[in-house]
Amino acid sequence: MAAIKLFSNNLKIIKGSVPTLSLIIQKNGMSQYPSYYIQPVYKKEVQEELAKTGEAQKLTHMPTRAALNNQTCSHTQDDLVNLFTNYVMKDGLKPLARGLIEQAFENIKRIQLEKYHKCQDPEIKAQIELDPRAIFHKAVENCKPIMNLTPIKRGGVRYQVPVPITPKRSQFMSMKWLIAASKEKDKNVRFHYQLALELIDAANNKGRVVKRKQDLHKQCEANRAYAHYRWS
Repeated sequence: MAAIKLFSNNLKIIKGSVPTLSLIIQKNGMSQYPSYYIQPVYKKEVQEELAKTGEAQKLTHMPTRAALNNQTCSHTQDDLVNLFTNYVMKDGLKPLARGLIEQAFENIKRIQLEKYHKCQDPEIKAQIELDPRAIFHKAVENCKPIMNLTPIKRGGVRYQVPVPITPKRSQFMSMKWLIAASKEKDKNVRFHYQLALELIDAANNKGRVVKRKQDLHKQCEANRAYAHYRWS
C-alpha cells in the first residue's frame, strides 16, 4: 500500500507542474524507475533460496526494474571477474579487456593441464586445480591485505600509521597489485600470459604480489608504535 501511495503522489506532482519532474528524478537518483521498484533477482542460487524461504511469493507482484545487459543467470557470470575486467579496461575498450581476461584464463588452463599430465604422483595430481576461475578467486583472496599505512601529521612530523582497511578496499588493492605486477614484464611477453603466471603464483601463495602484501604487513608491524596516532 505504501508503494501504491507513493506512486500516486508522484503522478499527482507530475500532473500538477512540469518543473517538479526534476525533483522526482533527483529524489530517485537520476533513475528512470521510481524508488519503490525493487532490483531484479537474476541469479539462480538466490532464486532457489527465495523459493525455499517463501520470499519469492512476496516478490511476485512487486514492481521490478529491468535487468542490465550484463546481468544474466549464465554459469559463466562472475561478478568478481567482471569487476576485474573493469579494472583492466582502459579508455572504455571493454571488448579488449574482456578478451585479455579470457586469454589469461585460457593460458592458465593450458599451464595447469600441462602440469597435470606431467605429474606422476596421484596424490599431487589430484591437488592440481584446473578451473581458471577457481584459481582467480583464490589468487585474489591470497593477495588481500588486512592493514595499510596512512600518513598522519603530528607535531610537524608525518608518521606512517598502520590502520585496518575495509574488505572492499582490500579487494581493490589485491586486484590492482595483480594488474600492476602483470604489467612489469619483458617486451616479448604478452600481458595476458604474464597475468596468467601471476594468478597461478598468487593462488599458490607465492609470487611478487603475495610478497608485496607480506612486506606491507611487515611495515605495519614495524610501525605499530605509531598506532595510537590514529585516534589522537
